[in-house]
Amino acid sequence: MAQARAALRDVVPSLVALVRGVPDATTASVGAWTVGEVAAHLSHSFRADTDALAGRPVPDAVVTKAGIAESTARLLTEDCERDPAVLADRIAALAVEFDDVASRSRPGTVEWLQGVRLPPSAVACHLLNECLIHGHDIAKAAGRPWRIQPHHALLAVEAFLIPLLAALPPTAFVDQEKAGSFRARVELRLRGGGRTVMVLDSGSLTVEEGDARDVDAHIWADPTAFVLVFIRRQGVGKAILDGKLAAWGTRPWKLTRMLTVLSPP
Repeated sequence: MAQARAALRDVVPSLVALVRGVPDATTASVGAWTVGEVAAHLSHSFRADTDALAGRPVPDAVVTKAGIAESTARLLTEDCERDPAVLADRIAALAVEFDDVASRSRPGTVEWLQGVRLPPSAVACHLLNECLIHGHDIAKAAGRPWRIQPHHALLAVEAFLIPLLAALPPTAFVDQEKAGSFRARVELRLRGGGRTVMVLDSGSLTVEEGDARDVDAHIWADPTAFVLVFIRRQGVGKAILDGKLAAWGTRPWKLTRMLTVLSPP
């Protein structure tokens, strides 16, 4: 939790300045969203994660790609604020509130979206992940710089993504139509981090730590590059050409197929 709070204190001021500096949040687009909608969504993430740590009710949402999209759309409909300056102030105030609540969190788990039980540190690292990814989205749409520090990305993966995968139903992150009967075992090694085996078996994704025997492929990646590839903000080819990702093993083609089958929220 101390690392997550420190990371958020590093990232949030840059995020607030980025949002405040967007000249027109209604024109620049991030996929189907405007920048204003992305900033509003970020404020909703701060509110929900703060409420989770405080033991208050969180939004009703199913943690799948479709479920999160539906919940996000509902919250954006209920909240019409799109002014960058107003949203920047809102995010800054919510960040202070979140840090205060996080400073008083205790070991154990809290109830998050879909009733999933997560350690408070995982909730904090979810918020960090939201800031990193959507900061990237806003900066790209607005033509501004945004750097994701590798140690921040590593926290997002190892302290949020992997615990979430372990806590969710194994079908949550998988496109069932694309998965079919496909099976793969891939070992993930992140620079500066540990090793995790991701097991995809006929539409179910699970994670294992440690033993990497009988894997189809190994992947080594810079944490920042992995986050951007996993969340579909960057192609795997670019990460390989930039020297940020490498894959090898007896069946490395299964890694590419796995990436097309995974469908993170």
